[in-house]
Amino acid sequence: MVLSQRKMLHLFFYGVAIWFIWFAQTALDEYSIRILNNIAIFMILAVSYNLINGVTGQLSLEPNGFVAIGAYVAAIILLDADTMLYQYYIEDPSPVVLAIHSQSFILALLAGGIVSAFVALMLSFPVFRVRGDYLAIVTLGFGFIIRILAINNPHITNGSLGLNDIPEYSNLYWTGGLAIVAVTVILNIIYSKYGRAMKAVRDDEDTAIAMGVNTFKIKTLAFCTSAFMEGVGGGLLACLLTSISPDLFTFFLTFQLLIIIVLGGLGSTTGAIIGSILVIGGAEWMRFLDEPMALFGFETPAMPGMRMVIFSVILILVMLFAREGIMGKKELLERFWKKKKEDS
Repeated sequence: MVLSQRKMLHLFFYGVAIWFIWFAQTALDEYSIRILNNIAIFMILAVSYNLINGVTGQLSLEPNGFVAIGAYVAAIILLDADTMLYQYYIEDPSPVVLAIHSQSFILALLAGGIVSAFVALMLSFPVFRVRGDYLAIVTLGFGFIIRILAINNPHITNGSLGLNDIPEYSNLYWTGGLAIVAVTVILNIIYSKYGRAMKAVRDDEDTAIAMGVNTFKIKTLAFCTSAFMEGVGGGLLACLLTSISPDLFTFFLTFQLLIIIVLGGLGSTTGAIIGSILVIGGAEWMRFLDEPMALFGFETPAMPGMRMVIFSVILILVMLFAREGIMGKKELLERFWKKKKEDS
């Protein structure tokens, strides 16, 4: 009976999410759709980042590097040779880059994800030799290296000028649909035996080793899965903005994702979803704070950046009164069933 209710509740959430995507894409204005697209892309990035950082407990600061790889791979595949020759000013594009072309959006996204996952696999051998703060420093350097490579290889990436005229394929059907897929995949991993092993590594890695858990395999699985989805998210971002450059993939992108998963609750996929809505949607909603306002009969001048000050104060208050974030390590449905069990 309980299982049946859970399935019905899952189907209800899926139904509401699919209806909202259809309604928003057909009924809302262009600006609102743009914000919702950003929120959906950041949901994909946040839930995947939460898998390695929150569920597996590995303090990794690499998302900007994998998002950049996914964005550049997808953009290079989707741009045709004529468009590349027109915009590569610093150096002529490589023959290999010119030869790679496809109009298939899904192929470009998959390629971005696969290349990111492959790089993550290669990276996992050296980085997982260290733990804790050392791991954070090593992965932080990876993001800087990818950005410098993008700047210093203009025959591939067009250097600091970046890539323009990328086909605008991303819409709410793609971003929202892939966000649903990403959340479903991540939750299935978390509730599988691999997810339980990831939580064991997070709670006490030495004990997990003593219990026979192959911690390197588990950490690499989480790292590569996270990188694949971040690569796909990067491809979606490139095809939403239609223009990318190395400056788009600085550490600020990782910092935003870190705020989202900490605010939502490290280890909670539901928290990562809520954090994405609050941080990305809330930052847009508070834009009125940057503009002139009339308060109690007084006119205040425009104060660019004021919304970020207010946003930071709210973030500090949340951290003071909810130190484990909004959801802690629990999912929304776990809290619901726990409360129902206590009431019965």
